[in-house]
Amino acid sequence: MDAFSQLLNGFAVALTPMNLLWCLVGTTLGTAIGVLPGLGPALTIALLLPITFKVESTAAFILFAGIYYGAMYGGSTTSILLNTPGESATIVTALEGHKMARNGRAGAALATAAIGSFVAGMIGTLGITFLAPVVVDWALKFGPADYFSLMVFAFVTVSAVLGSSAVRGLAALFFGIWLGLIGVDLQTGQARFTFGLPELLDGINVIVVAVGLFAVGETLYVASRYRSGKDEIIPLSGSLWMTLEEWKRSWKPWLRGAAIGFPIGAMPAGGAEIPTFLSYYVEKKLSSKPQEFGKGAIEGVAGPEAANNASAAGVLVPMLTLGLPTSATAAIMLSAFQSYGINPGPLLLQSQPQLVWGLIASLFIGNVMLLVLNLPLIAIWVKLLHIPAPLLYAGILVFATIGTLWDHPVSGRPHPALSHRRHRLSYAPVRLPGRARHHRDDSRAAGRAELPSGYDDLGG
Repeated sequence: MDAFSQLLNGFAVALTPMNLLWCLVGTTLGTAIGVLPGLGPALTIALLLPITFKVESTAAFILFAGIYYGAMYGGSTTSILLNTPGESATIVTALEGHKMARNGRAGAALATAAIGSFVAGMIGTLGITFLAPVVVDWALKFGPADYFSLMVFAFVTVSAVLGSSAVRGLAALFFGIWLGLIGVDLQTGQARFTFGLPELLDGINVIVVAVGLFAVGETLYVASRYRSGKDEIIPLSGSLWMTLEEWKRSWKPWLRGAAIGFPIGAMPAGGAEIPTFLSYYVEKKLSSKPQEFGKGAIEGVAGPEAANNASAAGVLVPMLTLGLPTSATAAIMLSAFQSYGINPGPLLLQSQPQLVWGLIASLFIGNVMLLVLNLPLIAIWVKLLHIPAPLLYAGILVFATIGTLWDHPVSGRPHPALSHRRHRLSYAPVRLPGRARHHRDDSRAAGRAELPSGYDDLGG
């Protein structure tokens, strides 16, 4: 079945009322997270990983993808009005967008960012639709040595390129590999690095690691650099729409940004920062008014914002087809796949077509939702910037703790659902062959749990 037919089946999944609701929740929450400075989609998805024990897999990934796309949209609001990038990928947007806001053109800056994100998101999602099957056909030819080489290349590239020190990056890489090796080896059954502790036989739970690293760690990092006093928020003034001249200056940067962002986002260590800076450089070179750059050039907002959203779509291609995360958010989503016992890779499109194509179809729907959420409702999102930072960070820590404890109760007792299930299995009567079935007498109602005749005492 070709990609177009599969996509139509995906829309049948994504357009169900519950999946539409999850998509709306994800895009709304993602936009809010993108607007709030210092937060991001990786932190948010890490906080929500415990829902994988209750929510069906397709619905959960529609939610996570909505958060991911929504955060890319919302980050531009903080950069333009507050000069504080909500995401590292929106640093470039702040260079020109905040200047436009100070010049009374905040509405045009927000409009070109939202529409550019929509255009690039649609182009990027089309890229996923038609490129994913091609990558799968190519990946099916991989052998064990090819996969090993690919993983080594990805790990080393990410560790060496990201951050200011390659040594620290590689040290973090090997520390992460060591954490992943803890537990019983699936091939040999031998315990590795458990140090005689039975609790480590199942390995380090990925939810604990993700929440600790992205939720608790990131919150403490941001809070430690919190400065007192209020930031100056540029008020919205004038029309929230663009003039004909601004449309003419924006549409080409949108397309160029999408063309730059999607392939780089799919590369190991590509991320969203590299394509946004590259798009800014390209627009500055190609602009007919280069003298405006640094003073509020609309091309400097349109191009990088398009590259940002297209790179987010590009990240999903290697994650779904090769099981290779190329960003922190993709790594958290990969751990969510593991929570469901699903292994992303070349066979995912055959083994889980409803999940994959439902997710891709939801990206198209989410892009439309985000355009509606970010243009007419921009005044509502601006009000989120007035939330006191100490209350915000404290709330994140509380939710992180609750989510982790829900998965791992302190008392050591199992979750109530598991406990109930165990209770039912332990106390269900066992009928033995050849014995007559009798009913319990009224003494059980009085609290005396006596076994009826015809049953042996099996210990419960």
